[in-house]
Amino acid sequence: MQNSFLPLCRPALNDADIDAAVAVLRSGWITTGAKNAQLEQDICRLTGASHAIALSSATAGMHLALLALGIGPGDEVITPSLTWVSTINMIALTGATPVFVEVDPATLMTTAEQIEALITPRTRLIIPVHFAGASLDLDPIYALAERHGITVIEDAAHALGAQYKGQPVGYRGHCIFSLHAIKNVTTAEGGVFITSDQALADRIRRLKFHGLAVDAFDRETHGRTPQAEVVEPGFKYNLPDISAVLALGQLERLEEITAARQALADDYIEKLRDIPGITPLQDPAHDHEHCRHLMVVRVVPEKAGLDRNQLIEALKARQIGAGIHFLPAHLQKYYHDHYTALYARDMPSLPHTTLAGGQICSLPLFPAMTSDDVDRVIGALKTIVTQHEK
Repeated sequence: MQNSFLPLCRPALNDADIDAAVAVLRSGWITTGAKNAQLEQDICRLTGASHAIALSSATAGMHLALLALGIGPGDEVITPSLTWVSTINMIALTGATPVFVEVDPATLMTTAEQIEALITPRTRLIIPVHFAGASLDLDPIYALAERHGITVIEDAAHALGAQYKGQPVGYRGHCIFSLHAIKNVTTAEGGVFITSDQALADRIRRLKFHGLAVDAFDRETHGRTPQAEVVEPGFKYNLPDISAVLALGQLERLEEITAARQALADDYIEKLRDIPGITPLQDPAHDHEHCRHLMVVRVVPEKAGLDRNQLIEALKARQIGAGIHFLPAHLQKYYHDHYTALYARDMPSLPHTTLAGGQICSLPLFPAMTSDDVDRVIGALKTIVTQHEK
């Protein structure tokens, strides 16, 4: 129905996924258990990683990784401002200094060259961000980090199913995926930390569940003592089976999900050519496979006749959802007001990030969409821009 609301996103869940969740509810074991373990194994098979730890959110993964790596006061962590603010919050809450790096204006992802200019003797960690489903140019970043002896954690919240030079994102080093409700694969809320480092994986497993040496499922399945000991203080960041089971079928269908997203994105890109001032992001030049998590466009007021916020409101009036990914962290009130006082560093100007933060808009994109849905969005954009032409 033309007047029904077209949302920004919708999870790719089918009846089999729902039946699997019901089966978990009927099983009597709905917290962290066999489905959680299967999710971790499936992520390892997908990415080639040695270890995967399923968690209640990607934010939890970032928090635990920072703690496990010993990041704290006096340390600097380089990461883009154009990201979801949870990463910046976790850095700040450890007492470390977030150092904002600029992004490429075409892809909105950072580069090794931009990162290198910010490295100081206090730099302990680099968190580059794969954006909208495209992969970063990783080889130069890892080479830079190795030269300086700095750890890298890839923020791959948008990139489950993406590839870099023929390899799945997550195949090397440390990486964090999000399984939030809007992601290509979802557990409603959830995330996965993956790594090739056994000691780091072991510590994150302890920290995710109260600092216990083993969790309840481990004790149940391995016949170990019913009362586990606290090895160190920890948190309650485990993912329950009722959530984990939702992702299992989606992972089996991931190629199908990605192909559907790619077809819709191709349709958008072709049809947006005729609309002045509404321009899709460029794909990276390096060898990669996009997983099309988001359909991000720039809204250039001088050409479109209206700004990004006005466009979102105009789409909403036509029953079409849209979003913003993201408002830059350095412009968020807390960091804008307190950065210099907290960290004794001047707030960077970040012109490309700042400009993008006022222009980018995410259009509806999810596998159940049809070409007619894309035409509906394109038609609305054409009408809106035509009405605002000077």
